[in-house]
Amino acid sequence: MRSTVLGIALVAGLVALAMGAMPAHSQVAPQEGIPGQVATPDNQMIVVSSVVEDRYRQVVVVDPRQYTFAVYHVELSTGNVELKCVRNITWDLQITCFNGKKPLPSEIQSILEHR
Repeated sequence: MRSTVLGIALVAGLVALAMGAMPAHSQVAPQEGIPGQVATPDNQMIVVSSVVEDRYRQVVVVDPRQYTFAVYHVELSTGNVELKCVRNITWDLQITCFNGKKPLPSEIQSILEHR
């Protein structure tokens, strides 16, 4: 139980750290339509949290200014926190199609342009 509380406190600390660039007078507000999502003013950071398979809480921290995200897993039974990945998606967002199924975007564009 103690380790679970420590894990939750660590996640809260990560969220606070992720939002540390916020001005002191700013407030964090939940985003409509996405349960567990919190965004800072001016899109400084976005934090999304959800429970996965009743085993762990997944916390995703997104920095839209740097096109980077980090994923953390907090084990519900122990409170252990694990950094799963950090990724800059700048180049990912330059791809128009990856692992897509037909019709591909270029095929749809071709069909629409030849009407």
